[in-house]
Amino acid sequence: MKSAEIRELSTQELDKKLRDLGQELVNLRLRKQAGQVEDSSLLKSLRRDLARFNTIRREKEIAS
Repeated sequence: MKSAEIRELSTQELDKKLRDLGQELVNLRLRKQAGQVEDSSLLKSLRRDLARFNTIRREKEIAS
């Protein structure tokens, strides 16, 4: 997701997306350990998405 799209989400939606991304990252790490992941670049993109969501969530907390 683009930063502009993330900023349009409400705080509750951000929290839900953060939980979903965190769970997806854990599942992907487990699959990588088992040797089932073909594209390891997904880990990098998920980590960056997670960081992007956390940053925008924190910006909203500071602003309110």
